[in-house]
Amino acid sequence: MLLQTDLAKLIFGRLTLDSLPLHEPIVVVTFIGVAIGALAVLGAITYYKLWGYLWHEWFTSIDHKKIGIMYMILGFVMLLRGFSDAIMMRAQQAISFGGSHGYLPPEHYDQIFTAHGVIMIFFVAMPMVTGLMNFVMPLQIGARDVAFPFLNNFSFWMTVAGAMLVMCSLFIGEFARTGWLAYPPLSDIVSSPDAGVDYYIWSLQIAGVGTTLSGINLLVTIVKMRAPGMTMMKMPVFTWTSLCTNVLIVAAFPVLTVCLALLALDRYAGTNFFTTELGGNAMMYVNLIWIWGHPEVYILILPAFGIFSEVTATFSRKPLFGYASMVYATVVITVLSYLVWLHHFFTMGSGASVNSFFGITTMIISIPTGAKIFNWLFTMYRGRVDFQLPMMWTVAFMVTFVIGGMTGVLLAVPPADFSLHNSLFLIAHFHNVIIGGVLFGLFAGITYWFPKAFGFRLDPFWGKCSFWFWVTGFYFAFMPLYVLGLMGITRRLSHFDDPSLQIWFQIAAFGALLIALGIGCNIIQFIVSFKNREKLRDVTGDPWDGRTLEWSTSSPPPKYNFAFTPLVHDHDAWWMMKKHHYQRPIGGFVQIHMPLNTGAGIIMGALSFVFGFAMIWYMWLLAAVSFIALLAVGIGHTFNYHRDYYLSADEVTRVEASRTELLASHV
Repeated sequence: MLLQTDLAKLIFGRLTLDSLPLHEPIVVVTFIGVAIGALAVLGAITYYKLWGYLWHEWFTSIDHKKIGIMYMILGFVMLLRGFSDAIMMRAQQAISFGGSHGYLPPEHYDQIFTAHGVIMIFFVAMPMVTGLMNFVMPLQIGARDVAFPFLNNFSFWMTVAGAMLVMCSLFIGEFARTGWLAYPPLSDIVSSPDAGVDYYIWSLQIAGVGTTLSGINLLVTIVKMRAPGMTMMKMPVFTWTSLCTNVLIVAAFPVLTVCLALLALDRYAGTNFFTTELGGNAMMYVNLIWIWGHPEVYILILPAFGIFSEVTATFSRKPLFGYASMVYATVVITVLSYLVWLHHFFTMGSGASVNSFFGITTMIISIPTGAKIFNWLFTMYRGRVDFQLPMMWTVAFMVTFVIGGMTGVLLAVPPADFSLHNSLFLIAHFHNVIIGGVLFGLFAGITYWFPKAFGFRLDPFWGKCSFWFWVTGFYFAFMPLYVLGLMGITRRLSHFDDPSLQIWFQIAAFGALLIALGIGCNIIQFIVSFKNREKLRDVTGDPWDGRTLEWSTSSPPPKYNFAFTPLVHDHDAWWMMKKHHYQRPIGGFVQIHMPLNTGAGIIMGALSFVFGFAMIWYMWLLAAVSFIALLAVGIGHTFNYHRDYYLSADEVTRVEASRTELLASHV
């Protein structure tokens, strides 16, 4: 009997039937809904016989364009999960006053706000930002793919594995109740003995490794694979922001990896790195997590700045004002982002001198950001501004982000931060810059580059409906939190006693409902656009009047991107090439080297998921087997000498001739 118990523990670890949250009605109903939806999707794929197509053309693809699109799809799917957490929190706070304690138990509410933060940052914003960089940047620099195509595929599936672990925590066990940065001692084994923090550690660890590898890949691509003649100061601004973003990723994410590894050792091996009473130092964790965390904010916002630069120039019908100053401002922000991390914990007793230094550097970093705002405004000045949807998102960003920036400068003053840091004012500020900056930028970029990816535009009517719901919903949802924060209302609370506060939370809940309608309009927009794609198609390959560098190729581009490697003379050198795209020669092509699709990436991602799940539940045998298998597949892939092929010159000629004929017939 004892032997059977030991064997069961070796195989199943601490996973038992009691780990399933069957006592939580909300979780059970959610599980049923998710299961029905998943079965419906799987049934549709099977009915239409799409498994082979998806496997050969998408899941195993090493084409940077398809991987970028899959990153975007992952981000949007996780947005639905992350926003469902947000709407649950807003509903709870709107009704939980006085005698009513709402519908969420406190421990469940704590899991929800922790999962919301983790999902929105790591599995919504990061995949979408990485997806846009993956898709757009190689086209902008005239490259046929990224430097390491297989690594690109593997990085994506590592991110998927991390996202799947977070989703598993909803139905098997529970998620962390520590807040999205899991500060000790809340996250140590004494305060959180359940699997929640372990879900946090391994989901972020696996996804973080994928992000680090992706950052190395994109950084090498920009440095080594630019078209002839494209010096650093001739790169498009979005490529510049991508370069700085990936410098930050390569420098910051290893810090997160080490920080989570030390926390894991504290929980698994009793090392006590962060246990103060046993010789550790919990403040070391706070420093490490924010040395990663503040550059992470700029990892998200810098690509959005690049998107706004491209959009503003295009829809103002004039070159970007102050190209050099925009580049220098981007580089300055990149450097300064490492000098301001401590403003996230002014209240933790660092001392007046330290707080003063970080307060001053925080104010300084607002200067290059302000310079960018003026550059965009001067680009619009005396331009023929065309308020199509990407430009609408850009103008909404300028207004919203300036408000967030001003409240950020207020929080950079340590005495003010002492009063506001643990209040809803900080929540409002953070969402002000992340939604008003990052998400608005992503929506502008998706709308702007969607025709490049699929050859037709997104439906403008539903796009504008989504825009107005999002913008008005944002102001209804977060401006009341500024007011509540100035009243001193503490964040992270699920219940309030003062009934006079309820109206503000009800207004915030109404704003969240408007944002939900905006997301619904996003979904309708995609469905309507695909149904009406022939009406929305622009076969000239030039959907926005040919003002973006990467659009000297067709929409969507062929697998090889460019039949001829472009020659660049300045950062606006391809305008004439875009305008006269259909006059390109159709002869003189040579064979093109193409890497072959491979299933090793998705297999390694699946094994990473199994390894993470096994480590969470102490299934040591499964963890060892999956880790060895992961190494074996990775090593085995390096000996795969047959993963490349050559596209013959005749085939390239046929493709280019048909494209040129199609384009010419519509000009």
